[in-house]
Amino acid sequence: MIKPLEDILIVDFSQFLSGPSASLRMADMGARVVKIERPPAGDISRHLYISNVEMNGDSSVFHAINRNKESFAADLRHPEDLAEVRALIAGADVVMHNFRPGVMERLGLDYPSMKKIKPDIVYGEISGYGTEGPWKNKPGQDLLVQALSGLMQLSGNADKGPVPMGISVVDILAGAQLVQGILACLVRRGVTGQGGLVQVSMLEAACDLQFETLTTFFSDHGQPVQRTTQNNAHPYLGAPYGIYETKNGYLALAMNPVPRLGTLLGCEPLTGYSDPASWFHQREEIKDILRRHLKTRTTAEWLGILETADVWCAEVLSWPKLMSHPGYHALEMEQTATMSDGYTFRTTRCPVEIDGEKLLSGKGTPKLGEDREMILENLKTHRHPAN
Repeated sequence: MIKPLEDILIVDFSQFLSGPSASLRMADMGARVVKIERPPAGDISRHLYISNVEMNGDSSVFHAINRNKESFAADLRHPEDLAEVRALIAGADVVMHNFRPGVMERLGLDYPSMKKIKPDIVYGEISGYGTEGPWKNKPGQDLLVQALSGLMQLSGNADKGPVPMGISVVDILAGAQLVQGILACLVRRGVTGQGGLVQVSMLEAACDLQFETLTTFFSDHGQPVQRTTQNNAHPYLGAPYGIYETKNGYLALAMNPVPRLGTLLGCEPLTGYSDPASWFHQREEIKDILRRHLKTRTTAEWLGILETADVWCAEVLSWPKLMSHPGYHALEMEQTATMSDGYTFRTTRCPVEIDGEKLLSGKGTPKLGEDREMILENLKTHRHPAN
């Protein structure tokens, strides 16, 4: 298939997770992504390990988000390297970075400077906290932004303190929002010939992620967030919403009328909560009744009752359990990527399908600077290599 972003050249200065996750998504959609890395270490995520897993000399996180790209090693403090990068940008469609405010300006690679080189350039940048204000120079790291954004007050039980997400959710979301903005500007450029500047901050991304709960907070005259002390899954939803232990595992229950749930489960005390308002105001006692009752039988037994009645529920799965299930197999969510030296690894694929086809790419991650000579030769001949 012809992927929708084929013939789009992206020059990507970003490091670690937020920016590289954005360029990965566009690479999977067909764009050619040239990753600019500073020698001798390259992207900091090559050596920033999230576990003790090393893959072919680099960290697992680097391989997860930098497959399907090219690497161009350049020290931007050296005029010769900087000139080569500028020449590459002159033929690019998109430039992107996730440096702190002021870094690209000092290098002469900011949007106004790039617009002089390529008037219709689409320029994307991710910051931690925006380009203005007292936080603009704070480190834009996922856990720190989660802490500042109020996100940690929503998860976990009330007596357990703030609970962070177990993945770098703000990094990934900011990257996804950058992709949206870049694609919108590419569409506009195709219609009007005008490029554009796309700016996303991690803090804004974290606030936008909470648009549902923040809107409720605004309309609730700023009442404090109240998590339940047990089985909390959403601080604004009433019982039974939450995760419950069963005899041999865990069960997720979404929004369900409490009396009907009591009838189905054979839990007579729940049938007395007929007023929907009580499902919120008395949610602690409802959840406690339900918590004790669900421990008496297995997850499969409860699912057999609830799923038959079309109740919103699900077993809480581990990764091994998920990956052994036919529902997961049907997605064909995995692919194998191969590096230039023959090293292969299993990873996820792009979740988007175009014209009924999955966007697969078997191209692995680049070694630091391995595409430099090819890219320079390309600049001399004024043509782009095939993806």
